[in-house]
Amino acid sequence: MNNYLNKPIIDRMRELEEINSEDAEFDREYDLRLRQVPAETGEFLALLANVAPEGNFIEVGTSAGYSALWISLACRKKSAKLTTFEILPNKIDLARETIFKTNSGDYIELVSGDARGYLDSFDNISFCFLDATSDVYIGVYEKVVPRLVKGGILVADNAISHRQEIESVIARAEEDPRVDSSIIGVGKGEMVVVKK
Repeated sequence: MNNYLNKPIIDRMRELEEINSEDAEFDREYDLRLRQVPAETGEFLALLANVAPEGNFIEVGTSAGYSALWISLACRKKSAKLTTFEILPNKIDLARETIFKTNSGDYIELVSGDARGYLDSFDNISFCFLDATSDVYIGVYEKVVPRLVKGGILVADNAISHRQEIESVIARAEEDPRVDSSIIGVGKGEMVVVKK
C-alpha cells in the first residue's frame, strides 16, 4: 500500500495529524475537533480495504478526510472509488481541501449529508468504515449489513474507547447470524464485521 503514499498525500496527512494534535487551538478557530483516527488505524483500514472483495467502498464520518486518504490507497490499487459522508460544514470544507490537495478526486467522492439518507441507494458494498457520533452506529449497521457482498467488511471505530456508547451495535454484531465479528485492539478499538 505504501507505493501509493505519494508526497501530496503524505504532506496532507502530516498537516491533519498536526491539526488533530492541537485540538484546543483548533476548537477556538473552528468550534470543532477533528477526532480523526490515529495513523496505525489508518494503515489497518488500508490493509482491510485492500483485501475487501469487489464492490462499493463507503465511509460514514469523513471529518477532514484523513481516514479517507488511507482507504483511498486501496481504491487506487483496485481502481475503485470511496464515497464518504459528512454533515458538519467546517469538516466538509476541510475534506474538500484534502481531496483537492492530494489529487484524490478520482478515488474519493465527498457527499454532504447524513449517510443514513443515502445508504438505501447502495448495493454490493464491499467495505464500510463507520466513524461518526455513537447515535448513528446502529442505524448505519442495519442499513449496511444487508447490502454487504459475501466477504464484505464493515469496520466501526471507537469499539474500545467508547464501547459503552456503542454497546448496542457491538451486541447486535455478536448475535447477528449474517456476520462474523471481532474487536481488534488497534487505535481506539475497531469492531470488524465480515459478511458470511
